[in-house]
Amino acid sequence: MRGADLSFLPQLEEAGVRYRDLAGRRRPAERILAGEGANYMRLRVWVDPPDGYSDKARALALAKRAKRAGMKILLDPHYCDFWADPSKQPIPAGWPTDLPGLTAKIQSYTRTLLREFAAQGTPVDMLQVGNEITAGILWPVGQLYLPDGTQQWASFTQLLKAGIAGARQAAGRDLKIVLHIDRGGKLGDTQWFFDNITAYDVPFDIIGQSYYPMWHGSIAELQANLNDSVARYDKPVLLAEVSYPWTFEDGDGRGNIVTAASTLPDVDRFPATPAGQAAFYEGVRGVLAQVPDGRGLGFFAWEPEWVPGVGWEPGAEAPNDNLTQFDFTGRALPSVRAYRRP
Repeated sequence: MRGADLSFLPQLEEAGVRYRDLAGRRRPAERILAGEGANYMRLRVWVDPPDGYSDKARALALAKRAKRAGMKILLDPHYCDFWADPSKQPIPAGWPTDLPGLTAKIQSYTRTLLREFAAQGTPVDMLQVGNEITAGILWPVGQLYLPDGTQQWASFTQLLKAGIAGARQAAGRDLKIVLHIDRGGKLGDTQWFFDNITAYDVPFDIIGQSYYPMWHGSIAELQANLNDSVARYDKPVLLAEVSYPWTFEDGDGRGNIVTAASTLPDVDRFPATPAGQAAFYEGVRGVLAQVPDGRGLGFFAWEPEWVPGVGWEPGAEAPNDNLTQFDFTGRALPSVRAYRRP
């Protein structure tokens, strides 16, 4: 699997951004990546986001573009009105706020969502039940770690099982279920999470990880963690989000997340240059290729098209514009070659 999350693409195009391939030819971003060998697109879905952002209608339209480009689909419902990650997982404003109500809602929402993708001829191939669910979903009901130290594994896993049940009702056993956390190179944290998931008998198919070296460790730590997960849980592993800087410059002049070499554990091997970024993706491919029994399924670059033009929320900056696989003008960088077949 060699894919990318391109959920911002329609907004960027509406803002006037145009993309060019390595030869300088203007083409849609998904066609550029598919031309290099990408075979998956990851799509984010928010319940009721600000106008223009990744709601269901936007995701359905982008799914058609993915299929036309020959890509399969990994669907990533956040089960939130807007951004969900380990620091926040708020219940959508229009959803119930009790455990029984949320259990029924997440099941019916997931079932309906997948049926709508199938109905338009773009069935989902893989589903994440939530986005970076390391600390739970649908807070505070499904919040895993409460401020007083309480761990709500029972309610959290009840909600996960309901989402999975809704997905199975819509798409059957062929649909692959991913549980996605943000602990790429952190072995102990990964073991703690999936030991508990296993103890509560949550049925799933794939361990999904985010891997951002500035937060999640070195490439060697990533390799150790992925190999341990395959052996410990008898599941394949997938890098559901990956990115790396090609520069420390700021494309919109409004601030970036990654600004210094000191935050990158392998910066001597992978400098923040176009060539260094390309080498990083080759390193990721190498890690996945050595996972035993072919269980390193692949990687998804996160928003590699998010060049300056659209903020993370209305009126805000694009804090990842130096982590893209296109330069500030929309021209492809050498790292797009990482989408080639093994």
